[in-house]
Amino acid sequence: MRTGIVAAVLFVLAHFALLIGVTTPEKFYFDEVHYVPAARQMVEPVMREPILNPMHPPLAKQFIALSIHSFGDGPLGWRYPGVLFGSFAVVAVYLCGVALFAAQGPAIAASLLAFFNQMLFVQSRIAMLDIFGLAFSLFAIAAFIHGFRKQRPHLWFALAGVGFGLSAACKWSGLFVLTVCIVIIAAIRLMQSWRTQFADARPEDWYRPDLWPDFRAWHFAVCFVLIPAAVYLATFIPLYGLSVSDVLEAQRRIFNDNTTSAISGHTYMSSWPSWPFLVRPVWYLFDKIDEDHIAAVVFLGNPVILWPALLAVAICLRDWIVTRRVDAFLILAFYFGPYLAWALLPRTLGFIYYYLPAATTASFALVYALKRGGMPGWLLWGYVAIGFAGFAAMLPISAAFVGTSMATFSRLMIFQNWI
Repeated sequence: MRTGIVAAVLFVLAHFALLIGVTTPEKFYFDEVHYVPAARQMVEPVMREPILNPMHPPLAKQFIALSIHSFGDGPLGWRYPGVLFGSFAVVAVYLCGVALFAAQGPAIAASLLAFFNQMLFVQSRIAMLDIFGLAFSLFAIAAFIHGFRKQRPHLWFALAGVGFGLSAACKWSGLFVLTVCIVIIAAIRLMQSWRTQFADARPEDWYRPDLWPDFRAWHFAVCFVLIPAAVYLATFIPLYGLSVSDVLEAQRRIFNDNTTSAISGHTYMSSWPSWPFLVRPVWYLFDKIDEDHIAAVVFLGNPVILWPALLAVAICLRDWIVTRRVDAFLILAFYFGPYLAWALLPRTLGFIYYYLPAATTASFALVYALKRGGMPGWLLWGYVAIGFAGFAAMLPISAAFVGTSMATFSRLMIFQNWI
């Protein structure tokens, strides 16, 4: 009951904060020029050919289309779904925190840090696809973590499978987190087949030889293959009906686009090793209002949260190796999995907003580091306050309706690479 009330409060607060000024600018900015026209096409009584933006699955664009149908073909209609799913993402971080830490305070702190990291805020206020995939992935992670600790995880793993299918139906990067879960289960089952035992086994170990005694291979196939695949493919029916050939052709187009290396350069492109260090942001908007004022939206990340998060991840790594803690293990898995997956793709074009899922789960590492070893409770909340201060300082370049002077802009651009 308490968890539901807290989740509802977090949703309302996040929804209100994200909605303020979301209709500014009143024109398309950054990749809205690709996704809004594709959503508009879905609103038409008869889908015309060719289908716009075929390089991504349809679900997120279907949400945008539904919003355009409900709220009109304007800035609110384009961006409201992002606000809605950004609010859901905050709630999902909280639910992940409850499953990880089994306490309300750390879970709330994790959700606040995820919101204040600036990335989630910016990505929730633009008509792009990433926030939808993130929200579904986070709900799936929450279900997986909850099931991980159960002797009978079947229902929770099935719910995770639904979330992973919906995430992949927004953008294929949702498959990264599904793969993480598959690898985790495969590793545990392999160790169990080897009859691996820790000499000084403890309840908080990430691996136990008696974990999930009734979870069979066919349960695994249903939860992590059949359910995600069925949910994913169902989202193509509104576009292609029950035509198997058309659905398969759509998958071929998506695969070709997501694996190609023949992509031209981009002003704001960056490589995956640089993302955690916030080396190269993406400027979604930079409009001059007058000689001394601009409206700007930059996807950068809050340095006072995301730089210390790297140290927190290192602490988790140490604890997993030395003490085998299950919470440290799961935090590492869901941080490194969605991040390092980009290193395996042949794409030459990358952007820092691909780091959004890992940056969001980094909030769990921060909470873990700040509450370990009997550290005083005020330290975590003091750090949350510092994170909010950094978020507030960056607001002039995070929300276009705020606007800023060139002097403030110059102060915020600490490094030349940020411009």
